[in-house]
Amino acid sequence: MCLRFSPLFSSSAGNSTFVRTEKTSLLVDAGTTGSALIAALSSIGEEVARLSAILVTHEHNDHIKGVGVLSRKYDIPVYANEKTWCCMEKKIGDVSSHNIRVVDEGEFFIRDICVAPVALCHDAACPIGYCLMAAGRKIGILTDTGRVTQTMLSALEKASIVLLESNHDIEMLKNGCYPYRLKKRILSSRGHLSNNDAGCASIELCKRGVRNIILGHISKENNHKKLAFDTVTQALAEAGVVVGKDVSLTAARRSSVTGIFTIA
Repeated sequence: MCLRFSPLFSSSAGNSTFVRTEKTSLLVDAGTTGSALIAALSSIGEEVARLSAILVTHEHNDHIKGVGVLSRKYDIPVYANEKTWCCMEKKIGDVSSHNIRVVDEGEFFIRDICVAPVALCHDAACPIGYCLMAAGRKIGILTDTGRVTQTMLSALEKASIVLLESNHDIEMLKNGCYPYRLKKRILSSRGHLSNNDAGCASIELCKRGVRNIILGHISKENNHKKLAFDTVTQALAEAGVVVGKDVSLTAARRSSVTGIFTIA
């Protein structure tokens, strides 16, 4: 059995990641229109109608925009913690009671995938990332957090692949057009990870056995893919980790499918 992993969208305009085994298909977040998500899945040979569940990380619009419409149209269960449900219920519209799944901090199964929520540091009600495990393999999704804790790193230990936030370049953000209040929010410990933060986190992940990292949620206004990639590559090199030899590093596309990653 293998795990199939595909970041469909990864930016402040919309986030969604697809994960599949032979028995189970999941979306982690559905933060763009239903039609865009259907098209993205179709482009990699998948169908929305076959989804087993949608997992929600937090209630911000770029993570939940398509949740309600997909659940209603295709009768898909939606998983989120209680505080996130309270905040997103009115935003996503009616979801059938049999499709409302409330999770806590403990692990749970969706068919053959073990799901482990990971507490994040973000300005949302109760934000979480996810570790998804099947057939002895682990996938980690860690975006929308202002800092990386030891708990997060421990949860991602020996993950086969991690989608890690590398949201902004600090100087680009400071000198950019965003209002001061928004800059302060992004730079805070409950905001978003900078490229420098992603570099430090990548070093720690490599120490814990992670060998494949995808940089995601890259800001259109305050970052670009090459800068994120180069900054993290340099940080790893200074720690003695060689990209392409010791670790595989990729920058996710913001508004289209990044690719299909198969973990045997």
